[in-house]
Amino acid sequence: MSEAQVCRYRNNGASWLFAAGCVMMAAQGLLAQAGASPAAAATPAAAASAKPPAFEVSTVKPSKPQMGDSMMMFTADGVSITGIPLRMIIREAFGIEDDRIIGEPGWVKSSNFDIEAKVAAEDVPRLKGISIDQRRQMLVPLLEERFGLKIHHETREMPEYDLVIAKGGVKMKASKPDDPPGHGQHMLMSGGEGHIKSQATGTQPLAHLLSSQLGRSVEDKTGLTGNYDYKLDWTPDDATATAAQGVDGGQPGAGSATSPDTPGPSLFTAIEEQLGLKLEPRKGSVDIIVIDHIEQPSAN
Repeated sequence: MSEAQVCRYRNNGASWLFAAGCVMMAAQGLLAQAGASPAAAATPAAAASAKPPAFEVSTVKPSKPQMGDSMMMFTADGVSITGIPLRMIIREAFGIEDDRIIGEPGWVKSSNFDIEAKVAAEDVPRLKGISIDQRRQMLVPLLEERFGLKIHHETREMPEYDLVIAKGGVKMKASKPDDPPGHGQHMLMSGGEGHIKSQATGTQPLAHLLSSQLGRSVEDKTGLTGNYDYKLDWTPDDATATAAQGVDGGQPGAGSATSPDTPGPSLFTAIEEQLGLKLEPRKGSVDIIVIDHIEQPSAN
């Protein structure tokens, strides 16, 4: 993997391509790293001791009407973002799911930006010794400086889901080991609503994707550490968006498996029948980021 492909997100028309590791969510589907896992970016010891450098220069511009791919790529000397909604950039910077950020004005969700940011030349070697999570966290000071971002944290009780192994056991096919290790393709692809295909990805990226689909956090509690090949097909409907009702009463997706007017299973049913996994609703105390202030970007 080249230094210019440490983490890349790409929106190719209707489908988001995702390669396991550096995870980022969007309503259209799933995005993430092309190449190796975060572990390949830095060892735990190196990541713990290395402090991310600050960006020395940055340019921020509103995106032009979409003419091609939307992309976020961590490069050898910084980050390159094209056509990404500001809310998604904020979410990526803090490494949290969509339901953990509140208080932003409407334009933050609808405005896309192009951002180029680089560290000083002497700091480029330091980027090799930090993790993908640390690379993402470097975006926070950038947002504070260029968008005047101010936040505070609150603890709230919120509904969420645990992704667990279903009673019948895992039905996904275990991927063949890379030969040599780390050189195989790891990709999760969303071919539009109701279709997901995995090539050698784990359950953690799946949990992130399901968070996007359901609009609330999903925590991987499967205990699975391997990579899997699978296809997941379901029929999107309004019940999926409101399936969180299972937290307050009843089972999620209950009664929505199939009906005479529904050609396929609900998302909840498909996960259990096709993957051998299950979403269990619960409530828990979580850390919420509240946006107190944010403004249009400062001049370059």
